[in-house]
Amino acid sequence: MRVLVVEDEEFLAEMIAEGLRRDALAADVARDGHEALRKLALGAYDVMVLDRDLPGLHGDEVCRRAVRQRLLTRILMLTASATVRDRVDGLGLGADDYLTKPFAYDELLARVLALGRRAHPALPPVIERAGLTLDTARRQVCRDGRFLTLSRKEFAVLEALLRADGAVVSGEDLIEQVWEEDTSYRTNAVRVTLSKLRAKLGDPPVVHTVPGVGYRITGDCA
Repeated sequence: MRVLVVEDEEFLAEMIAEGLRRDALAADVARDGHEALRKLALGAYDVMVLDRDLPGLHGDEVCRRAVRQRLLTRILMLTASATVRDRVDGLGLGADDYLTKPFAYDELLARVLALGRRAHPALPPVIERAGLTLDTARRQVCRDGRFLTLSRKEFAVLEALLRADGAVVSGEDLIEQVWEEDTSYRTNAVRVTLSKLRAKLGDPPVVHTVPGVGYRITGDCA
């Protein structure tokens, strides 16, 4: 899952982004509304965490333009304004959810994950396939009842492959979904992560390479 954090307070923006990365989400940061719109135009984000009170281009206008462009990105609006009128106005702009500052990081994460699931409505929070069970809420993976310890990138790559439901996912698509911006497929990050993931998943292999195309998970749904 890819998340764009739009927040002008540097410390808060980096705190949120680093927290999301620790929880196996790819997170990029935009410091103002104009930068946010540029990044939305260039990359496919599942969720945007949007500070409402941005300098320059206000968060309300960022939300309006994102909705007007019919982007699939779900919007979680952040603001220090906690009145009912403010929440109603924010949701009326097209935001999908609303969280007031100060907030607990665990609540923000839960809301981001819930919105991410809405961006992929065909699959439930717990994905099962080929003897694998991936719980996106608890960030847990097990194979045939055996719990696995995966790094955040290994977890995210496995989630992307499982969400593809047997379809082939290219290395470029994995970079787009799992890694932060400016990561190139030529860095070998995908191949290294997949090698480690395959070793942890064990035999028989479930992640297969389609030469010249990408990767997929084979096996019947559990």
